[in-house]
Amino acid sequence: MSRGKAASALDLPRPDTLEAGKQQGAYEALRAAILNRQLPAGSRLPSTRSLAERWLLSRGTLEAAFERLHSEGYVQRVAGSGTRVCAVIPEQFIAALAPTESPRRMAVPDQPDAGVQSHVPFVARRPDAGLFDLKAWARCISRGLLSAGPGALEASHPAGLPALRAQIADYLRSYRGMHCEADEVIVTTGIRHGLDLIARTLLKPGDTACVEDPGYTPARRLFTLAGAQVVPIPVTAEGLDTAQLPGAARLAYVTPAHQAPLGMTLSVSHRLALLDWAARTDAWVVEDDYDSEYNYNSAPLAALKSLDSGDRVIYCGSFNKNLFPGLRVGFMVVPRTLRPALLRTLQLTGHSVGATDQVGLVEFLGSGAFVRHLRASRQAYQARRDALLACLPQGCAVSGQQAGLHFVLWLPAGGDEADFCTRAAAVGLTLQPLGKFCVEASLAPAVIIGYTALTLAQIRFHGRVLTKLLMAT
Repeated sequence: MSRGKAASALDLPRPDTLEAGKQQGAYEALRAAILNRQLPAGSRLPSTRSLAERWLLSRGTLEAAFERLHSEGYVQRVAGSGTRVCAVIPEQFIAALAPTESPRRMAVPDQPDAGVQSHVPFVARRPDAGLFDLKAWARCISRGLLSAGPGALEASHPAGLPALRAQIADYLRSYRGMHCEADEVIVTTGIRHGLDLIARTLLKPGDTACVEDPGYTPARRLFTLAGAQVVPIPVTAEGLDTAQLPGAARLAYVTPAHQAPLGMTLSVSHRLALLDWAARTDAWVVEDDYDSEYNYNSAPLAALKSLDSGDRVIYCGSFNKNLFPGLRVGFMVVPRTLRPALLRTLQLTGHSVGATDQVGLVEFLGSGAFVRHLRASRQAYQARRDALLACLPQGCAVSGQQAGLHFVLWLPAGGDEADFCTRAAAVGLTLQPLGKFCVEASLAPAVIIGYTALTLAQIRFHGRVLTKLLMAT
C-alpha cells in the first residue's frame, strides 16, 4: 500500500480466523490492522455493508465487531461521518502483533470488608455463591483426584500444578487475548496474595509505587507495608491519567478492565502510554484484571497484558469472585525475569493452594464448566443490575454500570456521603462512601452499590427503600 493512498479495510484480505468465529475473527483482523497501522489514526473504515460484501459476512456480524472496537476505544463512530480510527499507536507497540509460536504445553492482613456476608443490601464485590453448581464441582474434584493419582498430592509444585497452569494459560489465550505459556503462570490464593508477593519481592523502603486515586485500598496498604512511597495518580474518564505519572517509579498498579471503584475502562491510548512510560522508566505495571469477565454491553475487553511487547506487565487474576469466595484460587502471569524471585518469596511465605482445589479446577476449566458458569452468572447479574436501575428515580446519576459487580450512585448536589450511609444503615442498607477509596482526589458525593449477591425480590424491595432515601436527600 503506497503512503499516498488512504488506508481502507477493503484493502485487507478476508481473515483466515473467520472460520473459527466470525465476529471474533473480524474484530481481531480490524484490531490488528489498527495496531500495525495498516489503518492509521484518522483513517475512515468502510461501511459495514461494503465490508460485509468483501468479507462474505452479515452486516450484523460486522456491526458487532465495529461496536466492540468502539467500546474499547480503537475507533470513533460519528453520525454522518462514519467510523474512524482514533488510537495513535506508538511505533514500538507494533511488535505486540508479531506472530508467535503456539505456547508449549506443560504435562499483613487488610481490614475485613464491611458486611462480608452475602444477601446484605448493597454490599459491593460479592458474587452469588448460589449460582455455582456444587454437584458439578464435586464431580470435577472426584474425577481430578482419580485421574491425577497420588503423585498430585505428594509432589511439590510451588508455582501450582502444571496441568492447572496449562488450563489457565489456555483460558487467557482464548478469552483475554494473551499469548502466554504455562511456565509464566503462578497459582496464588487470590489477587491480594499476588499483590503481597509483588510488594515483598519488588519493593524496597523508599521505592515509589503509583496507584489509582480513587483506587483499590488493599493495594495501597500492601505497598505501604513494604515501605514504599505510595503516589496517588488521578483518574479521568479514560482511566489512570498517565500524564501524571512520575519520571521514576518502581511500579504502577492499575485496574484497566473496570476501574476500581469508578468503573471506567482504561482507553487504548492510555494503555499504550502506560506501557511506553514503563519502558522509558524501567518500571513494572501491575494489572489487576478483576471484574473483566462481567461486561454487560460487549464482549470482555482484551487484557492490557495482550499489548505488552516489552514484558513489563505483571497480570493478576482470580477465580474467587466468579466462582465462590471460599475457593481461594487466583493466578499471576509474570515476566520470566521475575519468576524465580517471586517463587522464592512464595515458598518462604508458605501460602499455597491445596492440591484438591487445583485438580478440581483442572477438570472444571477443561470440561467447559467454567465458561458455562460465567455465561449463566453474567446473565443473572445483568438482570439484577437492570432491576435495580429500574427502581431508581428518573434522572438519578450512576456510572460504571456497564460491567462488574457494582456501580457508583452519585448523590444529589450538596449531599453528604457519611450522613447518607448512616441513614441507609438505619433502614438496613450497607453502603460504602466513595470517599473511602480516595487519597487526594476530591470527587462529588457518591456511594458504591453492589447488587450481584441479592435476589431479584430483594433488589426490588431494597431498591424502593434506597429510592425513598434518595428522594429525601
